[in-house]
Amino acid sequence: MEKNNNILNFSLSAGIFALSITLLIIGRDILIPIAIAIVVWYLINALSKIFNKINSLGIKLPNWVSIIISMACIIIFLIAIGNLISRNISEVIEIAPTYQENFNNLLQKIFSALGIEKIPSLGQIVDQIDFKSLLSKFASGAAGIAANAGIIIIYVLFLLAEQATFPKKLNALFPDTNKLNDVRNLLNKIQNQIQSYIWIKTLMSLLTGTICYIILIIVGLDLALFWAFVIFLLNYIPTIGSLLGIVLPSLLALVQFSSPLPFVAVVITLSITQFCIGSLMEPKLMGRTLNLSPLVVIITLVVWSSLWGIAGAILCVPITVIAMIVFSHFEKTKSIAIILSGNGKIN
Repeated sequence: MEKNNNILNFSLSAGIFALSITLLIIGRDILIPIAIAIVVWYLINALSKIFNKINSLGIKLPNWVSIIISMACIIIFLIAIGNLISRNISEVIEIAPTYQENFNNLLQKIFSALGIEKIPSLGQIVDQIDFKSLLSKFASGAAGIAANAGIIIIYVLFLLAEQATFPKKLNALFPDTNKLNDVRNLLNKIQNQIQSYIWIKTLMSLLTGTICYIILIIVGLDLALFWAFVIFLLNYIPTIGSLLGIVLPSLLALVQFSSPLPFVAVVITLSITQFCIGSLMEPKLMGRTLNLSPLVVIITLVVWSSLWGIAGAILCVPITVIAMIVFSHFEKTKSIAIILSGNGKIN
């Protein structure tokens, strides 16, 4: 009898898992804007807490005022980034022929050194490496997020409007005091850890982007501000994002300059910056906020990026943290939380 129950429980769990994956794939167009809106909502609340602690002329800002200021800061930042991207696209189009000529010269030197007479064109190399497919996926993912900007803003506004009523709804849903306290503790734990993660990650990404911008300006790399912003965004993607933040500007340095020294300088300095901030500073600031296994982070990155593209790559860590906290709260799923954790401690 017990064996039959175990088989039934396993089959039920497998069915729920398969159904969940199916829903995540089918409903991605609905779920991705909601997930991004929740992250933005968390970021707004994290900023508002900072503004709440700032006393203006001895007067503490009301919560609604700090939220409005936080939203204004994010909107101004997004508008500035939009203008930056549009300007740099036109600059890239103008400079592209020079880059192509430098790249062809570089190829000629490399193949001459290797004793190869027939030098392939840039188009043939791109076709072989299949950059078109990669860039197409990246562009479609970014365009999808941009197209959903309006609905994301609406979701954020409703979340901000509803957050004042959350405690009342919890009281109505859980009349039992013990259960209510358990749910509150669970939600507070999720909120505190995710807000801390987003806030610290944003600060570290901003610091990384700023230092990299200074480095690229000193080296003389074109579009330094644009690449600094790209590095800032890529740092939200675990592991892979940091590597791309080094590789992409380095490739530009390779085709922009005739000498290999700027390329070497960019690779070394950006690598040192990413290592110091990502491997030394960030883990100390995170502390126990994140207790995820590095292997789990890589696996979830692959899984969520396959399901949701760029948005999944950025959101994979917060989603996994939430899952680990929820799993740790129940006896039957506590073992899953232990597997997801970095050191086996989930309390």
